[in-house]
Amino acid sequence: QVQLVESGGGLVQAGGSLRLSCVASGRTFHGSAMGWFRQAPGKEREFVGTISGSSNFTYYADSMKGRFTISRDNAKNTVNLQMNSLKPEDTAVYYCAARGGDSRGSVTSSNYDYWGQGTQVTVSS
Repeated sequence: QVQLVESGGGLVQAGGSLRLSCVASGRTFHGSAMGWFRQAPGKEREFVGTISGSSNFTYYADSMKGRFTISRDNAKNTVNLQMNSLKPEDTAVYYCAARGGDSRGSVTSSNYDYWGQGTQVTVSS
């Protein structure tokens, strides 16, 4: 059974940093694109960033550029999201996602086959 498990969420003050991790089990995602999405209360799920299977391509939503960084460690089947200069509007549940066999990063949630359960990030003002 394939599982993606996020960790690292929590409460942080505005301007602070958090590092989210997503560990995959049940299969390897070497070569598969991974992504991060988030959903705030009362809002639709939105794209945060994506990393290609080869790690040579990353792409972020405009509001995250320069603040968020995605990396992956294929040896550990892990993808990370480093979040700096956090703002109250970054408060949301953050989800890790994986494409089943496609190495291309994507901004579209429907292109991802596997999802984690989410981890809460709360940024206080």
